[in-house]
Amino acid sequence: MSAGAALRRFTTRGGRTLDFTALGFGTAPLGNFLQKLEEKDCDDAIEAAWAVGMRHFDTAPLYGLGLSEGRLGRVLKGKPRTGYVLSTKVGRLLEPAGPGESNGGIYVDVPPLKFVYDYSYDAVMRSFESSLKRLGLDRVDILYVHDVDGPNHGGRAGSEARIQELLTQGGWKALQELRSSGVVAAIGAGVNEWQPCARLLELADPDLFLLAGRYTLLEQEPLETLFPQCARAGAGIVIGGPYNSGVLAGKTTYDYAAIPRPIAERAQALRAACDAHGVDLRAAALQFVLAHPLVVSVIPGAISQKEAKENADLLEAAIPASLWRDLKDRGMIHADAPTPGGR
Repeated sequence: MSAGAALRRFTTRGGRTLDFTALGFGTAPLGNFLQKLEEKDCDDAIEAAWAVGMRHFDTAPLYGLGLSEGRLGRVLKGKPRTGYVLSTKVGRLLEPAGPGESNGGIYVDVPPLKFVYDYSYDAVMRSFESSLKRLGLDRVDILYVHDVDGPNHGGRAGSEARIQELLTQGGWKALQELRSSGVVAAIGAGVNEWQPCARLLELADPDLFLLAGRYTLLEQEPLETLFPQCARAGAGIVIGGPYNSGVLAGKTTYDYAAIPRPIAERAQALRAACDAHGVDLRAAALQFVLAHPLVVSVIPGAISQKEAKENADLLEAAIPASLWRDLKDRGMIHADAPTPGGR
């Protein structure tokens, strides 16, 4: 069994078990992130992920305004439903868009739709049903509340307002009902910062968090904040954006935008350190996050067969213990961060 296909069992608050592969597949890029993709290339990327043992797939209505869900569902419909773990998200309703109304943003050549933020009971149920139709499936394993975070809502106050909307307008109640009914096994939040996760642990009963870009080789603040809270509550972590949306993979984006100079300099320093030890920076990025015992899976994106296979190969790459010692000695990663081989 490859390292990426190794199973990590997670038990939800309700006692249900999910078997994650260590390496999963994040399908945000399959929503035409910054570029139009051909349908065959998307199919081939998902099939390549399956062929190398990935059995954990994540999507969302936002990704291409439904494109990602449709593309993923088209391939997964041919796979045994008990053979994989699938997550999608709620919080944005997709509605028809008139001329100039589409708000796909970083997703190009999308359907004539727009998204509307809505974390109410009715919206969560409607969003979930629409996702099932696009996926062509009758259930998902994990349902995340999407983007109740500052970057999407103007800062901490905006994030808190959305969390309160979720709790007071029945959105979280809808998630609980879906979990209780068995149509989903686990609920949580998919966000780009750790603070909303900590807040939901205080106010609600999430099982899992999909944390994108905040626990990587570049940044480890959750070690001292969110992760101890998760450990006490028994909540698991899926890591999205292990390359910080591209900067750690040699691309030109960080958090889905241009790379700030300080980030570029830190990434270059990490790359130089890895080069000195004969290690691909991408391999270090993937293997580092998986070393933390709370992390059940990491889900880098891929837009081709080549990238899907490369991610699997990177997880198999040999990394000397001297690299991790060097990074800690130089203060480039947190002194208490678990590292591969030292869990």
